[in-house]
Amino acid sequence: MNICDLGDIRLHWREDGDPAGAPVVFANSLGTDLRLWDKVIPLLPQGYRYIRYDKRGHGLSDCPPGPYSMGALVRDAERLLDALEVRDCVFVGLSIGGMIAQGLAIKRLDLVRAMVISNTAAKIGTAEMWHTRIAAARDGGLAPMADAVMERWFSRAFRQGPELAGWRNMMVRTPLEGYVGCCAAIAGTDFYTPTSGLTLPTLAIAGSEDGSTPPDLVRETADLIRGSEFHLIRGAGHLPCVEAPEAYAARLAQFLERVGHAQGCCGHDHPHNHGHHH
Repeated sequence: MNICDLGDIRLHWREDGDPAGAPVVFANSLGTDLRLWDKVIPLLPQGYRYIRYDKRGHGLSDCPPGPYSMGALVRDAERLLDALEVRDCVFVGLSIGGMIAQGLAIKRLDLVRAMVISNTAAKIGTAEMWHTRIAAARDGGLAPMADAVMERWFSRAFRQGPELAGWRNMMVRTPLEGYVGCCAAIAGTDFYTPTSGLTLPTLAIAGSEDGSTPPDLVRETADLIRGSEFHLIRGAGHLPCVEAPEAYAARLAQFLERVGHAQGCCGHDHPHNHGHHH
């Protein structure tokens, strides 16, 4: 088990693939840990360095008292990548993880050369909505809201399958302080203006059945970033990496290839000239 001690917080992280490969970093949604990506990682091309981590208050990372700011979540990611000597990664963030991706790209372009923002937006919901959720969670815990959350997360077909119980348990067992701490971070975030200044290669992924960040919301954020690509995964909800891992991995692999994310002679400068010697 990998625990990175950043001084004020210890984060749990994990590495798959080739430790010498070009880095691809994954950040999870609210109420999930790095197992969110379990189905996708084995389907991705060999030769990359795949790094995942549990954000503060989630999984096996520390859970300091909240509320958390988005700045703290971005700083956690930034310091983790610095500690792991990561430069020029492709950063894949889902939901709140996609907000972390935007914040990191805004702050440290040396760390992020391209990003995948999945089932996310520059602003998610309203501050009032999140503060209502925080109050409800503090009042009764996460269990009473779990069924409503599962309906927003997953398609009807998936909710009728055996796996739902595990994801529901993962969400309910998130430390209350970590969950509401991250709710506060989302409540305080509006990246509309800074994200509209970004120009790095970006793939936005949405799920047609997503009740948390519907496709139109994701597309609106993609449209802020010049030259971004938008991809809709049909039949999947808020966590398409769980419901449609093959489709998700295929689209991600295509993006990695398109941005020329590889070590070696030709990757960085002219990905489109691959194999064509003039």
